[in-house]
Amino acid sequence: MKQIDWAELIGSARVSAVHMEMRDSYAVKQEAEEFERWRSTGIAVTDLDSPGWADWSRIIRDAVSAGVVVRRTRIVSEPITEYARWLHATTGGNLASGELVRWLPRARASDLALPGNDFWVIDDHTVLFNHFTGDGDWAEEPFELRHDPAAIKLCATAFESAWERAVDHADYQP
Repeated sequence: MKQIDWAELIGSARVSAVHMEMRDSYAVKQEAEEFERWRSTGIAVTDLDSPGWADWSRIIRDAVSAGVVVRRTRIVSEPITEYARWLHATTGGNLASGELVRWLPRARASDLALPGNDFWVIDDHTVLFNHFTGDGDWAEEPFELRHDPAAIKLCATAFESAWERAVDHADYQP
């Protein structure tokens, strides 16, 4: 599977890095153990020094300390899935790293023009599409990096439209 150097990608931002998540459930192998632990104990790991958070937290903290605004919108069906409940429980790690996170109930997104895949937009120069299988694992070609202005504009506009309607994490009660 092709890998992305997240430190390089997020580190290339000078103003903004935004991420749109639109699936109700993911099943990527990197999260399986932590998700199962939460399912059995109800304890969500948000410690930034833990193995699941350390690298990501460092990348986000470096970007934020350089003045980059990092935002994430999660579009979810309601009632939310068990996986989305776990995401909600672990979002404290995103927030502590410096991300801003909002939740948008899918019913409030019906009239928004949204790309077909989750994505990241880095400033006005890069869009990274995330590709998943139907079961929620990474696809054989999981990342599509694009620099064309039309794709960047489409995703940036979609993100801003969703962000405007979304509910701040602190106020979203699943």
